Amino acid sequence: MENLMFVYRSCKVIWTLLITILGYASSLPVGDDSICTAEELAKYSIIFTGKWSQTAFPKQYPLYRPPAQWSSMLGVTHSSDYSMWKKNEYASNGVRDFAEKGEAWVLMKEIEEAGEKIQSVHGIFSAPAISSGTGQTSTELEVHSRHPLVSFVVRIVPSPDWFVGIDSLNLCEGDHWMEEVSVDLFPYDAGTDSGFTFSSPNFATIPQDTVTEITCSSPSHPANSFYYPKLKILPPIAQVTIVKIKKNQLGLPVPYLNLPAKSNEIIDSVSETPLDCEVSQWSSWGLCRGVCRKTGTKIRTRFVLLQPANNGMPCPNLDEETGCEPENCV
Repeated sequence: MENLMFVYRSCKVIWTLLITILGYASSLPVGDDSICTAEELAKYSIIFTGKWSQTAFPKQYPLYRPPAQWSSMLGVTHSSDYSMWKKNEYASNGVRDFAEKGEAWVLMKEIEEAGEKIQSVHGIFSAPAISSGTGQTSTELEVHSRHPLVSFVVRIVPSPDWFVGIDSLNLCEGDHWMEEVSVDLFPYDAGTDSGFTFSSPNFATIPQDTVTEITCSSPSHPANSFYYPKLKILPPIAQVTIVKIKKNQLGLPVPYLNLPAKSNEIIDSVSETPLDCEVSQWSSWGLCRGVCRKTGTKIRTRFVLLQPANNGMPCPNLDEETGCEPENCV
């Protein structure tokens, strides 16, 4: 009888322990971040560098109304239960408003609701806008061992619905936090506006498309502002660097100088992107001019659609002459 009681009590203890472990496991996020065993909190500085110069991206480069620039950065630290945006998936209403108009209110609301409902968000961060295509802006962020992922968006201004950003970058590597990481950024289309150029008027995409990366050959249309068919890949239009803020001997974060938004500054050498001349189709032939019963001449013309840049192919002749027989001779 005593043996049976011992077995019963042992089974009860094991059952209680299993329920406790399963209950704890069910409260963890379900992605790769669930294995983060680093210290609970870590602080980072995040530095965004715009590389959108006329040298690197000469085609249709916006010089005024408005000139090339970057919106403010809006980002979040979170678990794998939340996604701000994702390639090949549909953008939320908040991402749509931010990518098209730079309005952050709806996106902020979405982030707050995700944090309240499933506790998937640890914190929100933002950095000032940059008033030109090149320059830097920065801020600080905090990650948690249960929320080690970083996502953010920055709008390309002007553009229909184009942006750059990071989706769910994990700063935790098992039992420690990454010291520093740099990521080259390339343009994305939010899939909500069908404009081809930086200054295209609003033209809603119906039905809405998914978020896609813009490349030198996609969309495959000569009118596209990023269409460079001679390139294999676009040069990075921006870069982000995330650096862990170290603690001093007292356990306090070492003060970090928060950089103000800087403009008109190319941080490092930029490769020149060659841009070939583009011309229109030939016009119709003009009237034949000349003396009767002798060979005359007629001319057709074309005009420049896009001036060459950075040692691109020069423009061909814009007029062409050929022989003809004058008409209406008596």
